[in-house]
Amino acid sequence: MNIKVKELIVLVLLFWAGTLQAQQYTGPKPNIIFVLVDDMGYGDVGAFFQKLRQEKADRSEPWLFTPQLDKMASEGAMLPQQYCAAPVCAPSRASLLLGVSQGHANVRDNQFDKALEDNYTLGNVLQKAGYSTVAIGKWGLQGKSKSAPDWPAHPLKRGFDYYFGYIAHGDGHEHYPKEGIYRNPKKVWENYVEISQKLDKCYSGDLFTAVAKRYITEHVRGKDSEKPFFMYLAYDTPHAVLELGTQAYPAAGGLKGGVQWLGQSGKMINTASGEPDSYMYPQYANATYDHDKDLATSEVPWPETYKRYASVIHRIDDQVGDILQLLQDLAIEKNTLVIFTSDNGPSKESYLPESYAAYEADFFNSFGPFDGIKRDCLEGGLRTPTIAWWPGTISAHTKINTPSISYDWMPTFTELAGFPAPVRSDGVSLLPSLTGKGKQPSSNIYVEYFHPSKSPGYSDFTGRRRNQKRYQMQMIRLGDTVGVRYDIQSANDDFEIYDIIKDPQQLSNIASQSPALQHYLKSRVLQARMADTTAARPYDQALIPDINVGSIKNGLRLSTYQVGSSWIPLTAGLQAESEITVMDFSIEFKNNLAVFSGLLQVPADGEYRFFLSASGKAFLKVHDAHVIDADYGYHSGEEKQAAIRLKAGYHPISLYYLKQLHSGSPAFSLQWSYNGQQKQQIPPGSFFN
Repeated sequence: MNIKVKELIVLVLLFWAGTLQAQQYTGPKPNIIFVLVDDMGYGDVGAFFQKLRQEKADRSEPWLFTPQLDKMASEGAMLPQQYCAAPVCAPSRASLLLGVSQGHANVRDNQFDKALEDNYTLGNVLQKAGYSTVAIGKWGLQGKSKSAPDWPAHPLKRGFDYYFGYIAHGDGHEHYPKEGIYRNPKKVWENYVEISQKLDKCYSGDLFTAVAKRYITEHVRGKDSEKPFFMYLAYDTPHAVLELGTQAYPAAGGLKGGVQWLGQSGKMINTASGEPDSYMYPQYANATYDHDKDLATSEVPWPETYKRYASVIHRIDDQVGDILQLLQDLAIEKNTLVIFTSDNGPSKESYLPESYAAYEADFFNSFGPFDGIKRDCLEGGLRTPTIAWWPGTISAHTKINTPSISYDWMPTFTELAGFPAPVRSDGVSLLPSLTGKGKQPSSNIYVEYFHPSKSPGYSDFTGRRRNQKRYQMQMIRLGDTVGVRYDIQSANDDFEIYDIIKDPQQLSNIASQSPALQHYLKSRVLQARMADTTAARPYDQALIPDINVGSIKNGLRLSTYQVGSSWIPLTAGLQAESEITVMDFSIEFKNNLAVFSGLLQVPADGEYRFFLSASGKAFLKVHDAHVIDADYGYHSGEEKQAAIRLKAGYHPISLYYLKQLHSGSPAFSLQWSYNGQQKQQIPPGSFFN
């Protein structure tokens, strides 16, 4: 593939800043249920991959069944080109909840149990938009403390009205919290109260499903039934110990079937009976396969480990189907959007006793048609089996082939709630794709991650991917093209480049055919992130490249808006009420939001420290890097500062200023210092557009 420079410029303009369509959704605010499973691979779901294995009928390649998820996919939309934000759970979930990429999230790499940043989250943004909010299941982003009320980032402190589940990351590795069959007893919290001693024989997936069903039913029948709800339902399966349920999943599902909340100590749910870790799905109990790929020899039974994995997947399938049936029984399915997805690619972890065979992700090819698993920045580690279901709004049998990423859900959900997303959001709304109305903007797909390990040596992977050293990794997608780097030593390392549509397994590196794209990718990954000292990268000290400019004129473009959000919003899709060119920031305007945008001429290579203060709220971007966030929790008049390393030349800059309610003239200041100089006003002659 040869990409001409002119074509590349068009792609660049459309890719990262391509959010030109107006908001499309004008209907009532729907309920939103976000179902997030733990380490389920793209290839684990029938509609995405397992049906293909079944159709091949190759007895050496066993397959899984997910009838409820397949039905959900046929009735709604499949998003086979969606990515998670990171190939491991804590950073992936942080980016999802914050609505930002790993270039801006405060939880990166393997920072389990680190406090989620006190900033805008899916929870508190939807709270402000009029939603009741609930988080159920695995959290793992609470911060360090010994007692529940002191956790700095407990879900109740990050925008959720109610919480039930495992707070600590490691607690989610055991699925019988009271018995602790393989990983010792664990703690389950309802808001700030620890309740595990009441949870006899409660299988965590069933427990979380029963709590979710209870909440939905009580909300619909309660005094706040007219208020929409947002549910973050984060299962802890299929990851970790491959424990089984106590019995067959109760039939029918929904209001009168499926798992039910009983609320009696020792009998909290209706499957809290029988024998924990005992129920194997019949279709797997006696399953055999052609282990040696020789039809002349007898088939052998599946190893117990894989029977367990298949049963856990089927249990998740039943749990999701149970919830969808409840929505139909309550007659709210046409006003409820349900998203199903996974936090990252499949793992090779099982945490079972040594008497069991080790779990490997290649038995069912849980990575699908790709190379890579959890902790890989290859497609198999980052693609997720994502389904969107909303009867009457999302057409049946919809297949969305435009690429997207998990932090796109922030602007998608805020648009449904009637607001633009906070300006710090790195995503775009997916409603045009989901509803078939409007033009879908291009997603900003960028991942960075570190892990001191190697990719597995599976025979299904292309040779050079087997046992490949990971360490510092990056992935960026532009249209149909993916750039990926492993074991990065410096910002100058080349990307491998793939046409991911024609070459989903990333077999043919076309980097030599695309020198202009190679140059752009190296620049782009520096221009779209901020360094984090807790997750150091070998390119943190690289100078951010400038851009080539054509005809320019002095001054900045000032666009003003009248907005109703309490946060500074993304303005793509909003209609400006006025637009003029200004020489500096000393101007009065009648609307409550001002956006100054243009080019900043940087006089010399070096580190530039910016100083920002405002009487309202403010936000500074250079390129797409979030340099200063003076929005959430900002105290009027406080000076905030941050440093960024820039090459001499022209750099895109955007300064957002949101007036305080009923305030008069705007009052804010932007200064800088560089190369040892004192803090000073940025010369007006430094701005262009």
